[in-house]
Amino acid sequence: MTALRKLGSSDLEVFPLALGGNVFGWTADEAASFAVLDAYTAAGGNFLDTADSYSAWVDGNSGGESETIIGKWLASRGNRDDVVIATKVSQHPDYQGLTAANIKAAADASLRRLGTDRIDLYYTHFDKPEVPVEEIIGALDELVKAGKVRQIAASNISPERLSASLAFSDREGLARYVALQPHYNLVSRDTYEGALRDLAEREGLAAVPYYALASGFLTGKYRPGTTVDSARAAGAGKHLDTERGRRVLTALDETAAAHGVPVATVALAWLAAQPTVAAPLASARTTDQLPDLLALAELDLTGEELDALTEASA
Repeated sequence: MTALRKLGSSDLEVFPLALGGNVFGWTADEAASFAVLDAYTAAGGNFLDTADSYSAWVDGNSGGESETIIGKWLASRGNRDDVVIATKVSQHPDYQGLTAANIKAAADASLRRLGTDRIDLYYTHFDKPEVPVEEIIGALDELVKAGKVRQIAASNISPERLSASLAFSDREGLARYVALQPHYNLVSRDTYEGALRDLAEREGLAAVPYYALASGFLTGKYRPGTTVDSARAAGAGKHLDTERGRRVLTALDETAAAHGVPVATVALAWLAAQPTVAAPLASARTTDQLPDLLALAELDLTGEELDALTEASA
């Protein structure tokens, strides 16, 4: 059985691959979502990531579809205590922003959709600099004290705002962020590496990077002259036009061949080996896409291989 990883300074222990719920209710209907969730947990996975806004961008959706599907799955499988559920606040069409009142109302709405009495990891989805960190942390702390949230985290936040939030938590003895969800992968390193990662390392925060496979580019299926039928094809394909993207593909191909594993597995393993990273985040529309992601847990890259990938992506 794959060893679970401790999430920062928290009491949460998670599988080294977080399963993204952004596709549930979007490119995966309820039956497909249940199949993916069953296969992930059967392989030992326990870390489910969603947001209250998933997937409001789809015609006919209003937000909360992903949480609702996960809630139905939990109820039908009776396995709530076996999984770590992460969700997020600030972007739901009916619960915009990070005022104290909105955070509390959004959390209650998420709990109803998920059909549970607590959220294991609650992220601020996008920071709202117009709201004082004191108000945000104060509201999150109340949710923790009420038993509705176990641990708190932040996504899409600046080093300055993160630092101010942690300082306020420490000063007042309130709930403290234990994790970050940054945009981070082999072809997008600039957002996280530097001040934000240094702060996370210093303060003991774990990272759960999103876009871990660069919208599919790091699966290796995007190649010069190929057409991929995917909702994310435009976002992934742009990396083919850069020298960095092509260098990374070459390095991934070499390492994947050496281990006899898919390119996606190598890209995730590089990420999982980076300082502060507890579990890369990736989603699967179908059970066929899962094995390449789950294989990350069994792949140990050598120091030389990690260095070669890091250099190729510089």
